[in-house]
Amino acid sequence: MRTIVPYRLTYAQLLKDLHTAYIDARRHKRNKSYQLRFEANLEHNLSELCHELWTRRYRPQPSTCFIITDPKRREVFAAEFRDRVVHHLYYNYVHTMLERTFIQDSYSCIRKRGTHYGIRRLEQHIRQESQNYMVPCYVMKMDIRGYFMHINREKLLDVCLSSLLKMAGHRVNHLSVTTWQELVDMDFVSYLTREIVLLNPVEDCRVRGTYADWRDLPHDKSLFHSGEGCGLPIGNLTSQLFSNVYLNVFDQYMKRILHCRHYGRYVDDFFVVSADRGWLHSLVEPVRVFLADALGLSLHEGKLHIVSVRQGVEFLGAFLKPHRNYVSNATLCRMQPKIEKLSLINDVVRRHNMFCSFCGILGHYASYHLRGCILNYPYLFC
Repeated sequence: MRTIVPYRLTYAQLLKDLHTAYIDARRHKRNKSYQLRFEANLEHNLSELCHELWTRRYRPQPSTCFIITDPKRREVFAAEFRDRVVHHLYYNYVHTMLERTFIQDSYSCIRKRGTHYGIRRLEQHIRQESQNYMVPCYVMKMDIRGYFMHINREKLLDVCLSSLLKMAGHRVNHLSVTTWQELVDMDFVSYLTREIVLLNPVEDCRVRGTYADWRDLPHDKSLFHSGEGCGLPIGNLTSQLFSNVYLNVFDQYMKRILHCRHYGRYVDDFFVVSADRGWLHSLVEPVRVFLADALGLSLHEGKLHIVSVRQGVEFLGAFLKPHRNYVSNATLCRMQPKIEKLSLINDVVRRHNMFCSFCGILGHYASYHLRGCILNYPYLFC
């Protein structure tokens, strides 16, 4: 096995990586005012950001907090554009390493492992456990209460650093080919991990909106009511990555300790498939204890269900039945008002694109009749 010299980042390479991160951060945001302001003095802004990172003087700027209502009411903390560039820089450095520690059935925010992949995997688990629907089978669905608002940042930092150090310590014997393990400056990455993870998003944040916007938002869905040292901002690229890193500890427990062969998770929604309903019931208490003791999280008791596959299972916007999948009623309820407003859009091209997007979603499921109803909607293409 050859000896690998630890990689050390150079100033020129950091500036080059920052430019790549900027290209990633501006994707789909070319006409946004904050992106245009950053781009107007791009060379100076990137050089200044590079100098701050190189000298370890970089500090994230205060975020902007607001409420969104589609697809449901959520509290979002939007980082400044320069901080988004740093988020993409960090993501580009570490996401490959961290994703190699995840199980196959961790679906969210991973390339080629999104919602449709999660739905297909659940269907595969059901088919295997039920012997292609020949024997009774059950799915236990569970959810974590206020997940992002209850993540302990100190625990998250420990999990991230231990995972990164473990993966960076691996050595690959493959002739003289440079591997991804060698191209990470662990000293720099460790510094950046601390700056991003330990940031308190509520501190000095700018609130956009009124008090009434937060009136109907439960306390366990708001960072303003999170415990000391807890909470990650929804909306940051790094938060999506860290959410998987934090619950990867739980994934390993489910697979290696509880031996849940047919298990999968999408962010904080997870399932276990088994033909033994009693065994599924026996998992609830160990899961509850582990989440509380190891991660400081709690189950959402109102969303704990054990359902028969014959009755149908709702997961990630789909309703799975034996040998066929439908769009869930919740997804249809969100689509209906948007479809009704299509006829009010004067731009024919935009209207056509929106129609195609709806049909693209429905095309993944048994929805021939639904697509026909949208196509024949009165005045849609007049």
